[in-house]
Amino acid sequence: MASEASDRPEVPREAVVEIRSGVMRMARRMRASRSPDALSSNKLVVLGHLARNGPSSAGEVAAAEKQRPQSLTRVFAELEESGLILRARDERDRRQAVLTITPAGIEALRRDLDERDAWLAGALGELGETEREVLRLAARLMERLAE
Repeated sequence: MASEASDRPEVPREAVVEIRSGVMRMARRMRASRSPDALSSNKLVVLGHLARNGPSSAGEVAAAEKQRPQSLTRVFAELEESGLILRARDERDRRQAVLTITPAGIEALRRDLDERDAWLAGALGELGETEREVLRLAARLMERLAE
């Protein structure tokens, strides 16, 4: 019996390399558009997760972001010290802490997104309407692939 993977057409390596390269360059360019005092990528990941998913344990955040909780321990502490998240005991399991984004955390996340959006809006303004629509389609496909 043929596996599902073998039923898929083979993708030329050149296409894979070109797409990977474009995505990575775009990600680097977006990071470069942020202010020098911007939050670290890991801090943004945590704030973004909490903004999207609501209060979560450290383990839930780490698992969702494909990291180990120990890798984010310092990030959680720094975010809490900065007033961007709150840490409270879980009412159901007093051994666990629940992390919640604060209004200041939401504002910090919004500022970061606004900086990148401003750069992207300017860059997209240099493209034609058809090119922008192609990129919108590509963005939806990348979202699907990422899931």
